[in-house]
Amino acid sequence: MTESNFSLKKIEISVSEAEKRTGRNAMNMQETYTAYLIETRSVEHSDGQSVLTDSLWRRCSAFEWLRNYLLVYYPHVVVPPLPEKRAEFVWHKLSADNMDPDFVERRRIGLENFLLRLASHPILCRDKIFYLFLTQEGNWKETVNETGFQLKADSRLKALNATFRVKNPDKRFIELKHYSDELQSVISHLLRVRARVADRLYGVYKVHGNYGRVFSEWSAIEKEMGDGLQSAGHHMDVYASSIDDILEDEEHYADQLKEYLFYAEALRAVCRKHELMQYDLEMAAQDLASKKQQCEELATGGELFSIWVCGIIITNLKTFSLKGVTTQLFGQETPEQREARIKMLEEQIKEGEQQLKSKNLEGREFVKNAWADIERFKEQKNHDLKEALISYAVMQISMCKKGIQVWTNAKECFSKM
Repeated sequence: MTESNFSLKKIEISVSEAEKRTGRNAMNMQETYTAYLIETRSVEHSDGQSVLTDSLWRRCSAFEWLRNYLLVYYPHVVVPPLPEKRAEFVWHKLSADNMDPDFVERRRIGLENFLLRLASHPILCRDKIFYLFLTQEGNWKETVNETGFQLKADSRLKALNATFRVKNPDKRFIELKHYSDELQSVISHLLRVRARVADRLYGVYKVHGNYGRVFSEWSAIEKEMGDGLQSAGHHMDVYASSIDDILEDEEHYADQLKEYLFYAEALRAVCRKHELMQYDLEMAAQDLASKKQQCEELATGGELFSIWVCGIIITNLKTFSLKGVTTQLFGQETPEQREARIKMLEEQIKEGEQQLKSKNLEGREFVKNAWADIERFKEQKNHDLKEALISYAVMQISMCKKGIQVWTNAKECFSKM
């Protein structure tokens, strides 16, 4: 559902607030959830001024509803993922509670990034349901339900069946699936290493805090060295207190990596959709070939041969079947009945050929569009991860320089004693 007269690329989007609320769910049971305030602002208004156009509250389930709709209606698109529901790959001193204020704040940033990803996508930015998600607070879910996207969603069992029964899978999509698995594995390993490094980093900073406390206590005892020890302890305390801001930045970089960890599943969703289309195509081709064979056998009469079944000689077509046995036992078809069957098969063959042609065209169009979006995604991924890793390296370098400076200052304090 797209409209050409608007584009969300011309609208600024932000998720500005998060609020804990209590309400009743579909089972009329009380529950606690978090609602997020979405604000939109037009980049350029008719009078040339930028003005606030709308603001509304959405809970997390509405974001999930939106993404499920997009997955159904844009199967060839690598739909951006939502942020994690519960904290994963965290170092053990941080809370993993999904109602923790720090986690809610990080999820707010992740949801805003999700909306910005959709708004910057060349196809998704023009979707009407997405536009209404940002502007229509009441009855939005009813509008989505009217699209019938849930009925069009493919079941997991059907997708699994297609994965194992496709005879001629596209090698490019097999390679894409391996690529997504490798991407997920590498980022998962990187996140685990980062969590261990953050834990050790926390320990190093706390050691400096202990140094600061010891130097401060020592300065109260020593009269001649008191000022130097006090200054050295101050430098240690300042350095130790900066760990909270550093770990907050660490979690920001971790969230950037996690986005692409979840993108791996979005890539596999495109692969599964292609497998389903390929499976339907192969089944249609097999069904058409079977009908053509039946029509040919009825038209030619086939080569006759005799076999024994329960002591009865049965003459049948060259292709032995239970139906042929039944025909011999209970009587042959009349010419009129055979003609009617041939005519019906010919009509079915004609319809099957049209369906097969349509499925072939649909498949080629899917591959073309999917591959274009996959290439766009890879460019985006390379740019984003490069920027994130460079920023992370710069942060680590800056942190090390501060550590060197702390000990340089402490050395000067000690040398003046």
